[in-house]
Amino acid sequence: MDHSRVPVLEALQEFRRRGDMVFGPPGHKQGRGVDPRVAEIVGLDVFRSDVLSLNGLDDRRQSQGVLSQAQELMADAVGAEQAFFSTCGSSLSVKTAMLAVAGPGEKLLISRNAHKSVISAVVVNGVEPIWVHPKFDRDRHIAHPPEPDDVRRRLEEHPDAKGMLLITPTDWGTCADIRGVARVCHEFDVPLIVDEAWGAHLPFHPDLPAWGMDAEADLVVTSVHKMGGAIEQSSVFHLQYDRVSPEALKQREDLLGTTSASSLVYLTLDGWRRQMVEQGHDLLDAALRRAERIRLAAGDLPGLRPMGQEIVEEGLAAEFDPLKIVIDVRKLGISGMQAAEWLRAERHVDVGGSDTCRISASITYADDDETEKALLDALHALTEGAESIERRPPVRLPEPSALELEQAMLPRGAFFAEVDHVPAERAAGRISAEMISPYPPGVPAIAPGEVITDEVLDYLRSGVEHGVLIPDAADPSVKTLRVVARH
Repeated sequence: MDHSRVPVLEALQEFRRRGDMVFGPPGHKQGRGVDPRVAEIVGLDVFRSDVLSLNGLDDRRQSQGVLSQAQELMADAVGAEQAFFSTCGSSLSVKTAMLAVAGPGEKLLISRNAHKSVISAVVVNGVEPIWVHPKFDRDRHIAHPPEPDDVRRRLEEHPDAKGMLLITPTDWGTCADIRGVARVCHEFDVPLIVDEAWGAHLPFHPDLPAWGMDAEADLVVTSVHKMGGAIEQSSVFHLQYDRVSPEALKQREDLLGTTSASSLVYLTLDGWRRQMVEQGHDLLDAALRRAERIRLAAGDLPGLRPMGQEIVEEGLAAEFDPLKIVIDVRKLGISGMQAAEWLRAERHVDVGGSDTCRISASITYADDDETEKALLDALHALTEGAESIERRPPVRLPEPSALELEQAMLPRGAFFAEVDHVPAERAAGRISAEMISPYPPGVPAIAPGEVITDEVLDYLRSGVEHGVLIPDAADPSVKTLRVVARH
């Protein structure tokens, strides 16, 4: 296919050339009505590019096939049979993908280290989750993806499961053996869905971890805004084989997605695909070299422990994305969250993620010598300034087994049940009616339907005292919990 073509961008260019007068949404009418004070900050071109797909970029009958052509080019670029754009982010795309495989009351295997958006999908879709617990790294206190044998055991226990949802790469860059898991799923004649939100860049360089489509997955969801060059909420479904119906996927997306799709998302997805096909290998090659320099330099700083290929050598993960700079800061006597706050306040450097143990920074093809120097200078300053950071009460991290809670009710049933609000001191033994997710990375410590334990409560409450953000709990202070009412 001709990857110099960008059908959506070309359609916008033609729209501007024609000079159409629009008498439908958006109400700002390509910036004519925008408050100049807004345009001064945001830029008028953002509004000039905000055009309806139908009766705008394309006609009412979609006869030019602008979007379908762009999607075909994307599929060809990454080696998928079909690709579909989504403008609602991968949080909604994963919900759609799950619903395309398993309906209400049906079973679906799911990695328990899933983001809260996946747990939300379980509630919305009404599927019965069969949790596949991740491999827990005690030393680093981090969850790596489950292995093929873990998936096999759960499929043998639940032969009526409709498929498997695997999360890889994780927020911290550790990757699953996708091919191994896919082959296990296919032995049982069920599809593998991969939540590859952090992996949009993977198809475009051989030194990066395996890409889901190349590794025999059936349906892969990527967030191009995370490691690629499209704007926020840019998501793509990639599909191959015949285990997931494209018709069902389109209908489920139509059920959950917006009817007011953003042309800005379509435009930037289209342009990023062209850039990656034409220049991606060289751009990512430079990014890989840069990330390795940063990792080595960070490792020479006192108190910092970067994570790298050793987790693969130790058998903890199948692969590792080297563009993720993940650094344990506990030897500085502070948490990752404190480190992130200090870096932002003192050095104006915003790292991508943090938790009780570590910080992470994503290196992409957009980085250059200036950003590399800024990050390394900030890390050096952190090691020198850490002693001045006020010590906070420690987060009491539970044993890995304590994080595997009993599922006493289906998440949907618990979430919509009649509820009580009980003090934390009396919550142990009760069934949660809410999600409680330390954020970031946003993996629920407690999901609806799980039995609350003292160990997890202690972890969450000590986390709040330390400064952990828990935005989805009814009471973010976790002084009270929302539980299923007793009758």
